[in-house]
Amino acid sequence: MTRVLVTGAGGPAGVAVIRSLLKRHDTEVFSADMDGWASGLYLVPAPQRRIVPRGDAADFVDELMRICREDSIDVLFSTVDVELPLLAARRDEFGSTVLAAPSLDTLEVCLDKFALAARVSPHARVPVTRLVGPQSASEQWTFPIIVKPRTGAGSRGVRLVHNREALDALGHDETLIAQELLPGDEFSVDVFADRLGAVIAAVPRTRTRVDSGVSIAGRTVKNESLEAVATAVALAIGLMGVANVQLRYDVNGEPALLEVNPRFPGAMPLTIAAGVDMPSLALDLALGLDVPERVGFREIANVRYLEDVFVDPSEILHSDNAAHTEDEN
Repeated sequence: MTRVLVTGAGGPAGVAVIRSLLKRHDTEVFSADMDGWASGLYLVPAPQRRIVPRGDAADFVDELMRICREDSIDVLFSTVDVELPLLAARRDEFGSTVLAAPSLDTLEVCLDKFALAARVSPHARVPVTRLVGPQSASEQWTFPIIVKPRTGAGSRGVRLVHNREALDALGHDETLIAQELLPGDEFSVDVFADRLGAVIAAVPRTRTRVDSGVSIAGRTVKNESLEAVATAVALAIGLMGVANVQLRYDVNGEPALLEVNPRFPGAMPLTIAAGVDMPSLALDLALGLDVPERVGFREIANVRYLEDVFVDPSEILHSDNAAHTEDEN
């Protein structure tokens, strides 16, 4: 029986991975989160629930190593952005536990939007991207443009800049990038690459309804141009395993890169339902098992709803990192 630990059990990506792996009869799933109220903790039996420090805590990696060692974990899945580079940097220290995540180089490139644009631009359409300061000041922009943090996930810190004066007012700040505005429809493409970097699945999907940065309604779409661009991006970053490539159409109707999330996305259940069970494929990849050369998918739509997990109050794990206190409504 393969033992798997999934972190980020309170997020939609963590829940998706846990639910996928629970369907396998050859796998025993452990779940972990910093918050004892994380719903994904309670999808697995009580002896297989773990509380861990915050992903950016100094002792996070050491504590996760201890858990993996004591629980004889074979494969570790992290579904949290901040955890991934820290874990990948110490991948070789986990002993017999395999980290199911892209390489450190791939992670670092993806999490730095300026570096990502530079890496991908020779291989696929990338919007004009400049560091805020002398680079952005010398560019002949067509306004409005987008300014956003060079690192960070979601839409935090993203703003629309309407003219040169507003751009110049930002001064010299290389933690920000200025980027050509892409006006067309946005798509997410869930991509899976084998250990040699060959893409075996690229599943485009719409983001018809989005809540807190996570798609809650959408559909998979068969679109050769979206699949081709996402595949080119995956090859450029040296992907092995799972990544979510976000694309948007430019003024000419050509798909261009927005960003890459080098982890399981929150909308993974839609891709799984479409016929590509990426968590299960990632487990096979981590175990050194054969994976198919190509996996097709079907067009399907989803709407997400809130699902309750009911447990006895005595089962709730204590955590100093709880998102809410019992006094809150």
